[in-house]
Amino acid sequence: MAKIMLADDEPSMQNLIRRIVQGGGYGFCCAADGEEAIDVYQREQPDLVILDVMMPKLDGFQVCQELRGRGAIVPIVFLTAKGDITDKGTGFNVGGDDYLVKPFDPDELLLRIDAHLKRNERIMPKQQEDCVMLGDLEFDTKRYRVTIEGKRIDFTPKEFQILFLLASHPGEAFTREQLIEAVWGEEFVGETSSLPVFIRKIREKIEKDPSHPEYLQTAWRSGYRFGG
Repeated sequence: MAKIMLADDEPSMQNLIRRIVQGGGYGFCCAADGEEAIDVYQREQPDLVILDVMMPKLDGFQVCQELRGRGAIVPIVFLTAKGDITDKGTGFNVGGDDYLVKPFDPDELLLRIDAHLKRNERIMPKQQEDCVMLGDLEFDTKRYRVTIEGKRIDFTPKEFQILFLLASHPGEAFTREQLIEAVWGEEFVGETSSLPVFIRKIREKIEKDPSHPEYLQTAWRSGYRFGG
């Protein structure tokens, strides 16, 4: 049984998400502030983390950054009462995978949890080797790391999955909708506005000149392709 962790300082939200998650057949654990969230994560090792953005001690962005810094590769979903695009950009930049704005529909939360937990099955073969060479890049599929020209680079899960998918099909153009469906799931196809944030972060990590990418190229009027 997959375990979902929530970090939120509101007891009412804790109880609501507990009921939703457990009703969906998942295990559940909870933290009431940012510092406790890090301790609970280390102890419980959940399969997916839901972080409220506004929390005492450490906010959700700080917790996400700390978890990624410690090697966490699980999906991280932010909860926020604000639909502000600036906050969304911040969340993706620190390694978040998704956003859910309060108030939300319980079914939507479960759909997002299901989609993120199944992401590897959509992209990577079940018997995938730990390390895969695709062009000049070596992919560590267990740790979400890529080695290029002897340099090892850490990626968030979504960054890794986008790059791995494109590199697995060199020269083939993928539309934004196709990438969203493959990495997030078909229920998110209409939500393509966040994809350029992930593309930019990937380019900053692998390209010598992100403004003139050699590997992750823009396909005019189409989307993106891998050109390495």
